[in-house]
Amino acid sequence: MSRAVEETNRRMLRARDAMDRAYAQPLDVPALARIAHVSEAHFTRTFRATFGETPHRYLQRRRVERAMFLLRETDRSVTDICFDVGFGSPGTFSRTFRDIVGRSPREYRKAATATGVPTCFTMAWTRPSV
Repeated sequence: MSRAVEETNRRMLRARDAMDRAYAQPLDVPALARIAHVSEAHFTRTFRATFGETPHRYLQRRRVERAMFLLRETDRSVTDICFDVGFGSPGTFSRTFRDIVGRSPREYRKAATATGVPTCFTMAWTRPSV
């Protein structure tokens, strides 16, 4: 691996780590590109090439993963969880959650509490095939 590729990977990891730490904050491509010290277009292109998904989709997935935990482990309302993990509206949260998980947040909560099985197993069996 060349020195330039290593530096690019470090920059992308720096931005991804920032998303992991501050997933509930309003992060956008310009802010993430500044963290990686690259232009916005270069950041989006390189992030996707490095991690296999756009920065926006990665951030959505991290937020949904956190929401899944909160739905399983707390009795907080879906709306409260939606805003706590960084979504701006319950509609966007529900649509994104369904796209990623394959069921609505309420359906997910109901199934997760009924089965008592770790979600890594239930997700593999309930995710719709693509």
